[in-house]
Amino acid sequence: MISTDNKNMGKVTTTIKVTNQIDLTLAERGFIPTEQIRSIILNDVLVDTGATRLCLPKNIILELGLPMQGEADVKIAIGVQKVRIFKMLNLSVEGREGVFNCIELPDDSDPLLGLIPLEDLGLEPDLNNQKLRVLPQQGKDTYLMVL
Repeated sequence: MISTDNKNMGKVTTTIKVTNQIDLTLAERGFIPTEQIRSIILNDVLVDTGATRLCLPKNIILELGLPMQGEADVKIAIGVQKVRIFKMLNLSVEGREGVFNCIELPDDSDPLLGLIPLEDLGLEPDLNNQKLRVLPQQGKDTYLMVL
């Protein structure tokens, strides 16, 4: 059956869990109780291969207590804009997990899951089925390469 809903055609969203990696490390070493780990589950996060990084609204970054890494210029639809980059973010998607930095968006923005975390976690958008495809980590078809 062909979808007649063009506004969602090819749109892929997913659920992600974002956690303060410093909190995780402190809890693992027994310095803080696990209840103090700052973490948020975000539903319907847009998978955007036009974005390079994970992009989160300022209020979520503040709630997680992420440390700032610095500032950078980024290309957006209307030109170049200076943004803040935050570090030590643990990202969990589709059973895969890694530590990344993220770009700060204005409070009213929707989170975006960009290309670098997707590739690093072995995930790719399946536009036909509107979901993420988990690529194999084992065997001859593994997504991991050292050439």
